[in-house]
Amino acid sequence: MSRTPTTTMTVRLSGALSEFVAANIGEHGTYENVSEYMRDLIRRDKERVEQEAFNRLKAELAHAYAAPESSYKPLTAADVIARNQT
Repeated sequence: MSRTPTTTMTVRLSGALSEFVAANIGEHGTYENVSEYMRDLIRRDKERVEQEAFNRLKAELAHAYAAPESSYKPLTAADVIARNQT
């Protein structure tokens, strides 16, 4: 089984942001360490972006299904591929 490579990143925080992070880690915080906190924030942001994309797709599909059948036109796979390459 292959492992996903790990990337080390440095983040600089000061003032209120640093204090906020410090309050959320350790013995009295939700997270054991800063890395765990950052990974959770990134996962949540990734989920948000994916949910927004899914919501846009649902809205497009709802719009398409609501259109009158007379507005539909036949497309080939090549038509769809060509349209999506621009």
